Amino acid sequence: MNRISRTLKRSGATWLLRGAATALVIGLLLPSSGFGQAKVGTTGAQFLEIGVSARAMGMAEAFTATVDDVSAVYYNPAALSYLFGREVMATYVSLPADINYGFAAFGLPLESVGGVLGVAAYALSTGDIVERTYERPLGTGRTFSANDFAFAVSYGRYLTDRFSVGFTVRFIQQIAHDYSTSGWSADVGTLYDTGFRGFKLAMSISNFGPDLQFIDEDYPIPINFKFGGSINVVEATDHLVTFAAEGSHPADNLEKYNAGLEYTFNDRYILRAGSRFNYDVDGLTFGGGLRLPFGEEGQIAVDYAYQDFGILTEVHRFSLGLAF
Repeated sequence: MNRISRTLKRSGATWLLRGAATALVIGLLLPSSGFGQAKVGTTGAQFLEIGVSARAMGMAEAFTATVDDVSAVYYNPAALSYLFGREVMATYVSLPADINYGFAAFGLPLESVGGVLGVAAYALSTGDIVERTYERPLGTGRTFSANDFAFAVSYGRYLTDRFSVGFTVRFIQQIAHDYSTSGWSADVGTLYDTGFRGFKLAMSISNFGPDLQFIDEDYPIPINFKFGGSINVVEATDHLVTFAAEGSHPADNLEKYNAGLEYTFNDRYILRAGSRFNYDVDGLTFGGGLRLPFGEEGQIAVDYAYQDFGILTEVHRFSLGLAF
């Protein structure tokens, strides 16, 4: 049995290295102009890039290797394998210009077949927008709104005792004024736990799928490649400090980098801080959380994150989670 276990561990590490090499090759094959200039505005369905977890944003979204809750549906479906019970989560994001964004997810371990199933819903609303034209720049007297929706189904499972994989399939719909479009995207993720001080390596490819068509124009969705790691730099009886970092290669911008810290006291009180590099407007983030027991083995999680959004002021996120 020990020989089998060692073989599986080596196999998991091998698969992760192969996956990382594949991502690197894909990145190198992308158009070279992507490395020299940002391609902002070249993709649609931008709401798919809005972070859905206050905990994640508190750490500047250096979360691909850190995530261990049901928000893995968005950040890395391979991490769904860390759910050992049912879990629900809801997030509200207050964006500039009175734009509101909501996310809800549910995770369910599948004891009969193994692995964990996750489902999630996303919704963004602009509220009422005053219709303006060249002839009537102050307004026509009419208003309209833009609304984006997505529904996702994810599955993640262990392939060895340390290596897990996962995937997500997502339905997308965008509605603006009297027009609408719909399509789909997919995510693939891997996660490898080395067993040393919680050191994990992870990779994900998100929003891979066909172009969307709005009216008579086609536009791609924002595919993104991420590779990251996390490690516990402090492990004590009542204190845990986790450091995480990752890099990403989005299809519509230059390479981006995230780094964050999470401090947990007594498994209950949490502080977070981080920074995002090479982004258009934002940088520093911080936040906190509280974990409360629920029932015999359940837990309630309350999280908040502040995101500095540069000239667009700030963004606030609130998340509520329940594991039972």
